[in-house]
Amino acid sequence: MTVASLPQKSAWKAYSDWANNHRKWLFAAPAMAFVAILIIFPLAWTLYLSLTDASGSVRAESEFIGFANYTEVLTDTDRFWPAVARTFIFTGAALLVQMVLGMCIALLLWRPFKGEKWVRVAILLPLVATPVAVGMMWRLIFDPNIGFANQALAWFGIPAQPWLSGQDTALATVIFIDIWQWTPMVVIILLAGLTSLSEEPDEAARIDGANAWQRFKFITVPLMMPTIIVAILLRSIDALKTFDLLYATKGRGGGSFNEVETLNVYAYGLSFDYNDYGLSSTVLIIFFLIIIAAMWVLTRRRKDVQK
Repeated sequence: MTVASLPQKSAWKAYSDWANNHRKWLFAAPAMAFVAILIIFPLAWTLYLSLTDASGSVRAESEFIGFANYTEVLTDTDRFWPAVARTFIFTGAALLVQMVLGMCIALLLWRPFKGEKWVRVAILLPLVATPVAVGMMWRLIFDPNIGFANQALAWFGIPAQPWLSGQDTALATVIFIDIWQWTPMVVIILLAGLTSLSEEPDEAARIDGANAWQRFKFITVPLMMPTIIVAILLRSIDALKTFDLLYATKGRGGGSFNEVETLNVYAYGLSFDYNDYGLSSTVLIIFFLIIIAAMWVLTRRRKDVQK
């Protein structure tokens, strides 16, 4: 070995050691860079459009107008703020029922019983279909004239209900459909958390005389809290950005009276119905900030629970 090759070997050894110490980042770097490009470019372009008066066509010339679009959107009490309220009502109501119902079903499936495999398969069936297919199916079921729902009510002497066609019942109906489809996802997450729990705390509480409710409230729920927050985080983000189900059941504008128009549906209408890309981008940026804020709150809550 020559003297000149020693520095080269030493440099290669230093690089090899550095790469070995940071191998998890090196292996993940290409995928992270690809995902970053996919996120950063559309977000930056949407932010730029929100500061312009872009409309009519994406190739049409537009002028920079600063925060004029944000002022117009944030002062819109006819469409924007009602859409914000519907977004949070839809998300909050669906999430609350899904968490309660999902926990009840997960507790029932926690202990082995005869035929549990078939029951689990049946519970997961709503997740097989796409939201658009689910929306069209329930649209037929809730049809005010030929739908099975009103036929079933007639058997018990209950008058027919407007369901999806009613201005006061449409939002509650689509919340029910979302609950029907996505509760199984919550069940899967919570059941995975329950099966990973140690049985020793529950057995110790049982020996001390604690009843089933006390064991659930003071042992199962605290131990399950990190898993519960994960389920809330995943479902809340997914429910906030729901679009396909709402569009499949109510069409443009969330109905004739915008009865199920959430922020996603509102932004879609501004873009593809009115070709107002500046205002649509503004709504999407505000919506993006709302989702980021929700993620931050839930993530902080999860870290506090883990501590």
